[in-house]
This record gives sequence, C-alpha cells and structure tokens, in this order.
Amino acid sequence: MPYDHSSVEPKWQARWREAQLHKTTRNPAKPKFYALDMFPYPSGSGLHVGHCEGYTATDIITRWKRMQGFDVLHPMGWDAFGLPAENYAIKHGIHPRVTTANAIVNFRRQIDSVGFAYDWDREINTTDPDYVKWTQWIFLQLFHRGLAYEGTVPINWCPSCKTGLANEEVTQGRCERCGTQVVRRSLRQWLLRITHYADRLLEDFKELDWPDSTIAMQRNWIGRSEGAEVIFKADTPEKQDIRVFTTRPDTLYGASYVVLAPEHPLVATLTAPAAQAAVEAYQDAARKKSDLERTDLAKEKTGVFIGAHALNPVNGKAVPIWIADYVLSHYGTGAIMAVPAHDERDHAFARTFGLPIVQVVKPKDGEADAGDVVDRAFTDEGIACNSPDIDGLPTLEAKKKMAALLEARGQGRATTSYRLRDWVFARQRYWGEPIPIVHCATHGAVPVPESQLPITLPDVERYAPSGTGESPLASIPSWLETTCPTCGGPAQRETNTMPQWAGSCWYYLRYLDANNATALCSPEAEKTWMNVDLYVGGGEHSVLHLLYARFWHKVLFDIGVVSTKEPFKKLRHQGTVLAYTYQDEREQYLEPTQIEWKGDQVFSKSTGQKLKVSVQKMAKSKLNGVNPDDVIAEHGADVMRLYEMFMGEFELPKPWDPRAIEGVARFLRRLWRLIDEPDPAKVPAGDPHLRLRHKTIKRVTVDLERMQFNTAISAMMEYLNALIAEGATQEDMQTLVKLVGPYAPHLGDEAWERLGQKGFLLEAFWPTYDEALTQDQVVNLGVQVDGKVRGTVTLAPDATEDEARAAALALPNVTKHLEGRQIKKFIYKAGRIVGLVTAPVA
Repeated sequence: MPYDHSSVEPKWQARWREAQLHKTTRNPAKPKFYALDMFPYPSGSGLHVGHCEGYTATDIITRWKRMQGFDVLHPMGWDAFGLPAENYAIKHGIHPRVTTANAIVNFRRQIDSVGFAYDWDREINTTDPDYVKWTQWIFLQLFHRGLAYEGTVPINWCPSCKTGLANEEVTQGRCERCGTQVVRRSLRQWLLRITHYADRLLEDFKELDWPDSTIAMQRNWIGRSEGAEVIFKADTPEKQDIRVFTTRPDTLYGASYVVLAPEHPLVATLTAPAAQAAVEAYQDAARKKSDLERTDLAKEKTGVFIGAHALNPVNGKAVPIWIADYVLSHYGTGAIMAVPAHDERDHAFARTFGLPIVQVVKPKDGEADAGDVVDRAFTDEGIACNSPDIDGLPTLEAKKKMAALLEARGQGRATTSYRLRDWVFARQRYWGEPIPIVHCATHGAVPVPESQLPITLPDVERYAPSGTGESPLASIPSWLETTCPTCGGPAQRETNTMPQWAGSCWYYLRYLDANNATALCSPEAEKTWMNVDLYVGGGEHSVLHLLYARFWHKVLFDIGVVSTKEPFKKLRHQGTVLAYTYQDEREQYLEPTQIEWKGDQVFSKSTGQKLKVSVQKMAKSKLNGVNPDDVIAEHGADVMRLYEMFMGEFELPKPWDPRAIEGVARFLRRLWRLIDEPDPAKVPAGDPHLRLRHKTIKRVTVDLERMQFNTAISAMMEYLNALIAEGATQEDMQTLVKLVGPYAPHLGDEAWERLGQKGFLLEAFWPTYDEALTQDQVVNLGVQVDGKVRGTVTLAPDATEDEARAAALALPNVTKHLEGRQIKKFIYKAGRIVGLVTAPVA
C-alpha cells in the first residue's frame, strides 16, 4: 500500500505518548547521555525550519544513544521572559503573560508534530513562579558573595526598547533586538562581577569539546592582556597621577603623547579653559558611539588636545595630553601612552595630527630600511633601541626589565588587564524577573529573605517602558512599597528587572529535577546527569548566553550546588538555514506561493514577470520563512527531518530548497516499498550483502558520532539501492530500518511493525559491525604508465608490491606502452596507487 504520512505519523505519536516512550529513566548500571537544545523564545510567529534543524539533530543522536543502551535525558522548555516577548506584546496590545502562554501552546504543538522525543514531564518555563524563585535565589547567592552590586555607570541605552543593554547586546552600534542606534547614558544599575572569574573562564576551556571559533570569540571578549601600569605625572602644580596600561612597557621611551578616554575623570580637571568647548563637544559626540565603532581600526582617527601635558617617567619629557574615542574608559585604566612608531592606531593618529613618531624597537635582523617607521608602524617584536635603560635587549627581556625598573622607582608595576567588563544586570522593563532586593533608608540595599521568594510581578494593564530610566514597576505603589527585612521600617522594592539571560544561565540544571520545591535541583540528580554531554544551538550565542552560563555555573560550583566546573562538555552549532527570496522590479518581496519555477528561473504567477532570486537568512520581512506545518502537511515530518539533515554539513549555512525535498521523499517511498512489497523473485540465496551491510553500519555509526548526518544518509541510500537491485534478506531490511529509524522515526516504527517485530524501534538494539567485514576483499586500481591510466588490476587490499607488479605487467595494454622503454620506477601504495615511470631504452 502507498505510504500515507498523514495517518501514519499521528498514529505513532499517539502510541509513543500512551506508552510514555520518551519518559526519562535512570539505571545506574547503564551509561547516561544528556542532550540539550538551546530552548526557544516562544514568539507569536511560531517555529520555522531553522529551529527544527538543531532539534532534529539532537533527536537523532538521542534515539541512536537509546538504541545503544544509554539512559537519555532530552528535555525542552521555554525562555519566555525578556525583550522579544515584551515587544511582541506591546505591539499587539496583549499582556506578555497571555501572548507567551499562547505561543507556548503553538510551539509545543509544532514540536510534537515533528516527532521529537522530548520528556515533557520535565518541561520548564522561565516565567513560572517556581522557576523564578530559584533564579532569584541564585541572585541572592551572588549578592551574598559580593558578586552583585549597585553602581551608576555609563551604559548602552536603546531609545526604542527604552532599556539598558550589556555591551554584548550591541551590534555595530545598534540594539541587537530592534536595530536602533544605541546611545550612552548614565543610570543606576545592578552589575555582576563576572570579571572576578575571567581567568577561570579562560583556563577551563581545556576541559571542553567546543568549536575553535567559539572558544576564540570568548577568549577575545575576555581579552586578557599581560603588561604594565605606568604612572605619568600631569605637568601641573598638583602633579596628578595619570595611570596608563600598556602591553609594551619596552616602548616607553617612544611615548610621544598620552590619550585619555573622553569619559576619563581627569579630563575635567586637566582641560585648559581655551580647550573646554572643543573637549565638551567631542565628549558629547563620543557618547553616541558604540565601543565597536570607537575601536574600529579602519575608522578615521579623531581627537582633541586638552591644552595640558604629562611627564614621561623615564626621561621627564613633557608630552601633550589628548582625548580620543578609540580609548575606552572601561578598558585598562581608560588612558594610554601613545607610541606611534609601534602601534597602528597611534601611528594613524600621529600622522593625522602631526605628532612625533620615535622609533624604539628595530627588527631582530637589524635591517636599516625596516626601521623606517614614518610611513608604517613596526609592530613586531624586535630589539630595543633609543632606550637607554634597555638598549639591545630583545622585546621579551626588555618588557620584563622595564616593568621591574618602573616598580623599583615607584613609577608603575607589572599587571594584567582584561577587555571583559562587569555584566550590566538590570533592565528598565516590566517583563523580567524582579531583583530580590529592597531599599531601606537606614540599611541600604537589603536582600529579600529566601523564605519570601519568589517575588512575582504585579498583574497590571500598563507594562510599556517609561523611557525615563525607571522601570514601569516604579509607578505601582501597591507593589513598590514594602518593609525592610532588617528593621521592619518602610522600604521600596528594587524596580529594575533581570535581563533575559538570567533564566537561560541555569535552565539546564532545572531539567534534572524540574519539580523540586526545596532546591534548585537535588545533589543526587545533579551528580547523576551532569555534565551536559551534547549542547546544540546557534552560534549567535557564542559570547552572550554561553559566557554568562559558564560564569553562573562556576559560582554554583563554588557554593557546592554543582559538582562540575563547566556545564556543557560538548557544544555544536547548527549552520544557519537560509532561504530563497524573490523580488520584483520594485524590490518588493514575494511569498513562495506567489512564484513559479521554470527551470532555473523564477516568475511571478500573477504578472508573469521574471523575478530576482537570492539566498538570504530567513526573516518575516523577506517573506521567506518556511513554516514546518506547511512542510509536514505536504511531505510529512519524516521527510522534513531527513531533508534538514541532508541539506549539507550540519555546522555550515545551507539554503532550504523546496525543489530538493523530493529526493529524500523518494528515498523513503522506495524504502517503504522494499519493506511493504518484497519481491519473492529477488530473495537472495545466502547473504550477498554481508560486507556492504557491515560497511554501512560502520559508516552511519561513525558519521553519527561526528554529527555528519548528510553523509550517513548517503550511505543508507547506497545500501537501499543495492537491496532494491539485488534483493534483500530479512537481516538487511531490519538493519536498514534500524539505521533509518532515528532520522525517520514514524516510518521506522511502521516498517518495524510491518517486518513482524514487537515493541518500538527505539527499544531495539543498534546494529553492530565487524571491523574485518568492513574491509573490501579486493580493490580495483588503475595502473598508470607515465601518468596515464593504461588498465585496471584487481588486488587484495594488502597485496604485496611484487603481486601488484606482476598483475600490472600482465596487462596487454601496459606491456604495449612499455615497448621500447624501460621501467625507471615502480610506485605502489596498497589499496590506492599502481604506477610505472619509464624512460626510453638507451
């Protein structure tokens, strides 16, 4: 009978639910496997096929692991607080609690329709009071350890979202959520001392199986630099200390000016009256730029001389003091010594403003022309020159000696600096976890007792941001006014809420013990399941979520809540699913239902006009999002799952091509016909596919371990082709169904039942292979004579050189091309190459 996905898939999904097939169990005698997906924001637009790519990968892996005998934990939940949910609610005029709940219902329906094997008994929601309680509890642990503190700091402010943003939430000077230009604004904030964990965050990368690119991004964001703090004295009666950080103290004799960040506190006291207006105008302009814009190497260098000088500590020379926006107040000391001969940015700045360029490092080979630093900075290590204290020393030794001299003279010290800043952990919004702090006139910031957690949001009609820098919660007296836990006097609740990242910093732990009312999770559950064995999600979270979660995990490790130093042992990012976009002559986007393919060209159905086709990231604005509901209705969930994995390498971007889906659909139809309509005339004698079967099992197994899903599918297609062409034994069919099952679980169970097997395919054992049977008995190798193939020999994979030579020389076409020539060299690599190099007979 034809395979009908519309009836088969709901049937098996119902059976799985009835049997509680995906419920997590734990037998200590069995190995465990914890697979985790980055949980979604439940937006009103629902899932698209890009979400499903990562979820399909982990689903395949966990089904395979279960068949291998592992106990598997594979949960799902909802990252439901934060800006995306609140902005959607504001736009549609519906409370975020309602829009979020509705979105979750739709997301879960869609997820179930794809057949993902999630244990819904462990479902979590970051807005659930039982979850909020433990997020707030973790904040209190941070507070008690001095890792959470208040401060008025200049922050990134989004005028559209009307809230503060962490540096990591700003992309090219714009809010990553809405794209609005970010400005600088000083606000009272809560901050977390992630900087206290900078070295541990760097050190523990050695424990992780993560993409090199992700580790590099985090290393760069943390930005650890070894160097020295140097004290320049202002050339004023007060002789104020100007502390600068440099990674090259060996270049101090070449410092020809000093640069302060526009926000540096000394700017106000050192600026000469004549420069005041220019300095203030420059400071105002700098406040409107992001850190990324300010430090862009390619940007035009700008700055203002403040009318004051500083004294170089090693030679007493007076050097001018400037402000420039390429120096950041929160990196190092907010001040630099500029050495234009040996730093590209300093060099560009000096050339722009006509400042001295003094060479103090020459190349190791001593080439005279390479020392010319007028046109280009020499930034490599070399030999110190024009520096009386360290002349002739190589860079590394010169650094150490200069740092020691500075410390001995009281002019500086060796130190380490970081690009990482403390995490701005407050949002001036409604839809977030309330920070469990009250403010008392007598006792200041007082933590809410743990017995009073959770502090929940008031149920209000107005929740739009105020735009004043205060959260909307500040205007609700019934919620705001409270009593001080310390003295019982009047107090006010903290009105800033936590950022969305708070709930996602620890959600992987709540899955372990989702209904625990007395602890975040029990020690037994934590030790049973941690670490996460496989974490899959988008690379856009390489710095934000992953860095924050690692920080919180280390704090929880320090207080004994977790037993591992790192949360995620193995991490993989799925490649972005791109989509075809269609535009008419007015650059207007058309939906896929409005177009028609004719060969490789696309036309509008309504006008017949030829359209411009491009491949771009899926976005509502481009009308190119692909809804899994539509794909499942037409092709079925199994076809969608298989195509998601067959599009290309898992970790690389690839386009969703609706025309290519038919290829995997045809594969599943052919497999079903092989199982459902076996040809009696093709039942083979013996076991002709023994070696092919074992090779296929090995290929699919190894590719699953490597998450190379597309090549595993190719191996199964090749196996199926052979079975259809030459007939299949019962073992062949059972093996192929087992291999396909994790990819296409509905068809897998239907075929398993059709083969007369009991129970679910997920309960069957994964097929094993004999390594000896994966090796070919013979190989066919082309024989080359002087680089051209002249014949083919059939040899054992481990044939000797003598055997290969004899076989090659027995070929008539080879002997023909040896006439009048002599063999100068015989080349043989077992299983790969047979070649002869000849020369004319002398």
